[in-house]
Amino acid sequence: MNGSVWPDGKQVAVSLSFDDARDSQLDQGVPVLNACGAKGTFYLNVERATARAADWRAAAAAGHELGNHSLRHSCSGNFVWRVANVLENYTQEGMEEELLIANQQLTNLFGAVPRTFAYPCGQTFVGRGVGRQSYVPVVARHFLAGRGFRDEFYNRPEFVDLAKVGGTEMDGVPYDRLIAHIERAAANGQWVVLVGHDVLLDETRRQTVTPETLRRLCEYCLDSANGVWLETVATVAERVHQAQMNSIE
Repeated sequence: MNGSVWPDGKQVAVSLSFDDARDSQLDQGVPVLNACGAKGTFYLNVERATARAADWRAAAAAGHELGNHSLRHSCSGNFVWRVANVLENYTQEGMEEELLIANQQLTNLFGAVPRTFAYPCGQTFVGRGVGRQSYVPVVARHFLAGRGFRDEFYNRPEFVDLAKVGGTEMDGVPYDRLIAHIERAAANGQWVVLVGHDVLLDETRRQTVTPETLRRLCEYCLDSANGVWLETVATVAERVHQAQMNSIE
């Protein structure tokens, strides 16, 4: 793969993603993105998404991506708040069934099949001990891309496994550090997928990015002088997939 795969000579791709269909994303996050002319990716839990389905439809109509964040937000039972639906008790088959149910329910709500998935808690396993398995192959069968969380890498377009795209946390991260992530990735032509949860004015709250930080981040990414291609996870994943296919031919 020769040269940058990003359009118009851009040096780095950036995607802004948010998990859990939290109210603050609709109340604070989407308005900031819309005002800036930026598009985000929102990974939805069915129950929460149903409660404000009309607002999520409006977000989709504005160009934001709505992705799958599982049926039950299953994570490890080592989290003290997770006492049911723990990954240690799942099989690949059980997880696959739930992902397809969630896909169908989200399709029924919003009229489009989710194209990308975000692993709850960034965890990609089911089972325990000798029976422990990755469910990345399940995600690979049904989604264009699967996004991780708190990964220690940015994504190399020529190499990344789209079923396990690295995610970089933006909750509680100062603006300057977020820009540093982007600049480091730009030096190598990579793709940064930022991951947030709440969008709140109170920056001391857990799992929060402030509207002001989000606004400044969008403005930086949309300034052509900075060489950033800001797009949804699905749009960037499409381009990466095509570039990888072209390099094989």
